[in-house]
Amino acid sequence: MGTYADLVFVGGRVVTVDAEFSVAEALAVTGAVISAVGTREDVAPLIGPGTRVVDLEGATLLPGINDSHLHGCAYGMASPPLSVEVGHPAVSSLADVAEAVREAVGRVPAGQWVTGHGWDAGFLAECVADPSRQPSRADLDAVSPDHPVVLYSFSGHATWVNSKALELMGVDRDTVAPPGGAIVTDAEGEPTGLLHEGAQALVQNALPPLGVRERTEAIRSTLASLAALGITSYTEPGLGPGGDGIMRGALGTQTLEVYRRLLADGELTARVGVLLLPTGMTSTAEEFARNLDALDLPEGLDPRRLTVLGVKVFADGIVPNKTAWMHEPYVGGGCGSLCVGGEVDDERVAEIRAMVRHAHAAGHQLGVHATGDRAIDTVADAFAEAAAEHPREDARHYVIHGDFLTPHAMKVLAAHDFGVNMNPTIKWTVADMEEEFVGAGRAAYAWPYRDALDAGVRVASGSDAPVTHPDWRQGVATMVLRESKAAGRVSGPEQRILLAEAIRTYTIDAAWQDFAEDWKGSLEPGKAADLCVLGGDLLGADPHAIPEMPVLLTVMDGRVVHDALPAS
Repeated sequence: MGTYADLVFVGGRVVTVDAEFSVAEALAVTGAVISAVGTREDVAPLIGPGTRVVDLEGATLLPGINDSHLHGCAYGMASPPLSVEVGHPAVSSLADVAEAVREAVGRVPAGQWVTGHGWDAGFLAECVADPSRQPSRADLDAVSPDHPVVLYSFSGHATWVNSKALELMGVDRDTVAPPGGAIVTDAEGEPTGLLHEGAQALVQNALPPLGVRERTEAIRSTLASLAALGITSYTEPGLGPGGDGIMRGALGTQTLEVYRRLLADGELTARVGVLLLPTGMTSTAEEFARNLDALDLPEGLDPRRLTVLGVKVFADGIVPNKTAWMHEPYVGGGCGSLCVGGEVDDERVAEIRAMVRHAHAAGHQLGVHATGDRAIDTVADAFAEAAAEHPREDARHYVIHGDFLTPHAMKVLAAHDFGVNMNPTIKWTVADMEEEFVGAGRAAYAWPYRDALDAGVRVASGSDAPVTHPDWRQGVATMVLRESKAAGRVSGPEQRILLAEAIRTYTIDAAWQDFAEDWKGSLEPGKAADLCVLGGDLLGADPHAIPEMPVLLTVMDGRVVHDALPAS
């Protein structure tokens, strides 16, 4: 008799996500590998006295979910108890935010920094009623005159601080914002307490950096949350010297070493792929190349558990800050710009091309943050030019976010087998508010999944947590429905995709982004035993019900890392 399986599933729908998207009824796991997929009769010979047999009772068995763009350490730091929750729906007004800060101030010693995450002016009643009304230091000063307060927006591209924080940062009416950043001022020229893009570095320079213990606690918190969601792989998009000044260094070089220690201690309950971040949001090609060439990686990484996949570059900002680089002006004017060195557009385009060319020639995969249509076209063309100058097989470069991916960019990406990493949960979150920045037509088009897939572009999905909660179920529902979070309105129905296509973006196509589709991302014999059980029949469910379907079991590498199955 051969080796018995350790784990067998029967009585449900096994969604394999193989090439045919076939559905089986049983699956067996032996060690860390899927050993059989098929009928109950196919797995029966593998059931021995020590085999755990799970009767799915009609539930759905899926490949483990791969959130292909998720800031793991930052998400842990942005979540309670390590941070004050100031996002929707926890708060719905500026008054609610002030009350949450007041409570936090009462729990910490005098003078200690208070940090919070998640605020979104599109969900704060006072700002919704009057779009010119933005968060300000005055909203926080009354509840925290002596504790410096730092509240990060949901997007990560704006920070809201109080007067004490501005004082400790040394920011006043005469302070010049760093390149690529903005210190928002009032009619009298005084800082309001809002800092955009590169100006956020002023906050980071004043905050005490995260220690190893805090980083470790943050990542452990994230791993527990992800296991409960069925997520068995994620891309940590940007660790390195460029992240040392972002979120108290959560994206910095030291965080990769913390991951390595967790791997060595057997605590990584998800597979982690890393993009290196040689420089921050604003840099020159010369600085980028120098930092990239000087990077020294920790020893003891694992190609299947913790590995460096490539390099991240920031090309532009985001639409709500009007810093995404667009072909046509925003409502109210301005087109944004690239956020790299250079005084004029042509110089900045040359800088991006040089960065891409250097990293490509050095053999790295590139993931480039580009949200505006003009920035995306620039990046796609830079990928193609680098590939022509330095031919190499299977580079798998991709555009990160790709909000306004154009037909031109789609054609270029598809022709070279490059990809795009889109964010359905961000689409769900911002669909209503984007109209005020780009108009109804462009807002509806944002994140054009249907067009991208039809053009032959490889599409993976990620949450960009902590920008949004890493709930792939909401992401799947959004790709199928294109409904918004605030109003439930349909936004761009022509960009809807099928359920099977949506699932692929979180599984096998995300594995492709990781250069790993041969050994993970689908439920096939010989592949890694990464899987999750979703309560109910996912394939037959009303898409509106998908976000509420419970994750009952998560298995990574054959190991059960989350178990909420009813006791048998």
